Amino acid sequence: MSIRTLILIAAFTVAAHAQDRSAGQRSFESRCAICHGGDGHGTDRAPAIYNKTASRDNQSIANVVRNGLPGGMPAMQIPDAELGDLTAYLRTLQPAVPLGGRPFQRPEVRETITLTDGKTLSGAVVANGLEDHQIRTDDGKIHLLRRVGDRFREVTSTVDWPTFHGDMSGNRYTTMTQITKDNVRNLGAKWIYTIRNAQGLQDTPQVAGGIMYVTNVNTCIALDAGSGRQLWQWSRPTTQGVRGAGSNRGVAVAGDRLFIVTDNAHIVALNRFTGAEVWDTEMADWHQNYGATGAPLAVGNLVIGGITGGEAGTRGFLAAFDQSTGKEVWRFWTVPKAGEPGSETWRGKDIEHGGGPTWITGTYDPQLDTLYWPTGNPAKEYNGDDRKGDNLYTDCLLALDPKTGKLKWYYQFTPHDLSDWDATEIPVLVDANFQGQPRKLLLHADRNGFFYVFDRTNGKLLLAKQFLRELTWASGIGADGRPILNPNQEPTAAGTRVCPSQDGATNFYSPSYIPATGLFYFQTFEKCSIYTKRDIGDWVPGQDYLGGVQRVAPGGKEEHILRAMDINTGTIKWELTETAGANGWGGTISTATGLVFFGEEGGAFAAADATTGKLLWSFQTNQGWKASPMAYMFDGKEYLAVIASGNVIAFGLGE
Repeated sequence: MSIRTLILIAAFTVAAHAQDRSAGQRSFESRCAICHGGDGHGTDRAPAIYNKTASRDNQSIANVVRNGLPGGMPAMQIPDAELGDLTAYLRTLQPAVPLGGRPFQRPEVRETITLTDGKTLSGAVVANGLEDHQIRTDDGKIHLLRRVGDRFREVTSTVDWPTFHGDMSGNRYTTMTQITKDNVRNLGAKWIYTIRNAQGLQDTPQVAGGIMYVTNVNTCIALDAGSGRQLWQWSRPTTQGVRGAGSNRGVAVAGDRLFIVTDNAHIVALNRFTGAEVWDTEMADWHQNYGATGAPLAVGNLVIGGITGGEAGTRGFLAAFDQSTGKEVWRFWTVPKAGEPGSETWRGKDIEHGGGPTWITGTYDPQLDTLYWPTGNPAKEYNGDDRKGDNLYTDCLLALDPKTGKLKWYYQFTPHDLSDWDATEIPVLVDANFQGQPRKLLLHADRNGFFYVFDRTNGKLLLAKQFLRELTWASGIGADGRPILNPNQEPTAAGTRVCPSQDGATNFYSPSYIPATGLFYFQTFEKCSIYTKRDIGDWVPGQDYLGGVQRVAPGGKEEHILRAMDINTGTIKWELTETAGANGWGGTISTATGLVFFGEEGGAFAAADATTGKLLWSFQTNQGWKASPMAYMFDGKEYLAVIASGNVIAFGLGE
């Protein structure tokens, strides 16, 4: 055969292959492959996109292609037809999905390793690095290992953080003592894990058995808590058109399962070692403006979750599900139906779409067997014409029987709220002496600007104290527990200046408490809003239901202040004014060694002396805060971790 013939055959083969290639593949190779690689596994120019499209719907992919990414991928001018072909091809750049199963991972690599004690461990390799190694044994468990010469040792995890708050009490307080006032200056970042294409995350990492779980919307990622190495990731596409569910605050862990809510108001159980779905239950129809963002709470054999939608006119509820099956066990409606107890506090049509969401995680007292859950604002928040009355059970603290959902007692912080002051600030449970008498207390700093102390056994209000310098809507809390309203503080068509602002005097970010000091530590805002009332007509699915607008009041000095309050008197013992402004949303964690860690307004993760408020240490992340910190013990060493925008950062002491 001549050379000419060989050339002709080769040319024919190439041409035929080109004709067989899909239009989407040709588009990918001409537009994308130079940066992402011909197989989508990435190059030095851009990261891998292989197996990255499963969590995105078509519109999300189109937005990235046509708009690009800040500081990264450029925008593309691409015709609709070609974009459709390209999207279809991008979805082939992922493992095949078996019938009725999860996507296959890369080919499993199995090995048998020798431990330092001479025993062997066999299983599938999950991940590995120079010093760390992770394998999954045939019983489904993940083993976290560290190299010692040519052998391995299994790490220990003695102090976990298995819930959003760390424990059931909601008190972000750790009894670990390795990090002290004397050595905190030696604290540094031990590892960083970046969640791709994420910013402003509100999650608190959770740790169980040395595995850390972090979340984004419809995404859960498992990490080795000592190295940050990814073990697995579960995700599903975000829901286009869902209202008010653009964040996720974490998971609940119970046994070999963890539980997460999705943006479209589902609650999902996952195997915590593999990420495999165990069950998926719809809590509410997202087409009716429901969504979900909060970390569930596991109590007994139930998992309890709430919903969003206060700004979109949902009818709020809290629900409990069987951990094994996902079957709903009970539901407590935060807005009663006409004729039910509490409905007399709603005069007008807005009882049908009253709000009262349940989007922050509650707390639980196992001795009293009582669940404490805060609720959000009424819908059409700036216009109360069609919901005259107190509007129960919005802006409330609910004490519920966790087995049945039956109401034991409640307290409403802001009756007939017209300022969007959700009561979804964390109820902290402490046992302490209060004014000379040992009591079971519940501490709550509210968005409305007052700090409250309750006897949590019966709901008796023991103390209510203003903690803002400027608070205009009320002059105090009366003997009957109701706010003493100031005149001319309701929204008007012309606009009304009210303090605190719509962001609140504080918000969902975590407070903490140290028994030895008797002080409650919490982040606060000093700023005001102009509230304007509007007539917006009837509720419509897919639209917000606000009843007006608000804007930051001009001319005032906005401040972000970390405050320490004496729970017996409501006296501010010290305060630390942070960098100018009031836009940071980072919470606190306190320690038995007398430290308070917090996300500082200027982007630093910082530590203050819990007794004096003196700043002792800071680490600049240059990120805006939306998340609260946590602590855990891994392999005998104390760690603090926090999410700064889209970066999970774990801190520990220097060697």
